[in-house]
Amino acid sequence: MLAAARSGDAEAVRDAVRRGADPETRDEQRRTPLLLAATGDHVEAAEVLVAAGADPDALDQRHDTPWLVTGVTGSAAMARVLAKAGPDYTIVNRYGGTSLIPAGEHGHADYVREVTTNPAIRVDVDHVNDLGWTALLEAVVLGDGGPEHQETVRLLLAAGADRSIADTSGTTPLEHAVQKGQHEVARLLRG
Repeated sequence: MLAAARSGDAEAVRDAVRRGADPETRDEQRRTPLLLAATGDHVEAAEVLVAAGADPDALDQRHDTPWLVTGVTGSAAMARVLAKAGPDYTIVNRYGGTSLIPAGEHGHADYVREVTTNPAIRVDVDHVNDLGWTALLEAVVLGDGGPEHQETVRLLLAAGADRSIADTSGTTPLEHAVQKGQHEVARLLRG
């Protein structure tokens, strides 16, 4: 089942489930089939696993879960599938962040749109990770200011992100945007 989930072979996953394979089996890094499917953005395989009752909150040795990985991959489709499994949106990754924080970093605008507008998904848009950053701060500090990061910032603000939350040095998202020459992001933050 692990190999089938890793490769995205939904039919092989389905066959394994029919034969009674455990959807919570683990590999050497404690990853479950659902985590492997989420990491590879294998939506159909994930659908089979969710229907079989796979745990969207199963932590691996890096402190990732299937749900948390969606913020890194930016897959809105996978977010929709995993939301059906009722994940715990308060579980944080090894950096103390929710799924929205890496999505902000990578400028995954479609994912941010899904997470902030889907009524079944309840992620704290102002969650502060262990580095002292919110999704909005990561979108600016680690973003390139390009169209995807601009849209990510716009979506976070539309979802009620608090633009006044500063990093641990007291620098706000707007101040970071100005320092980095992200003119359009700065305009959005000025509101």
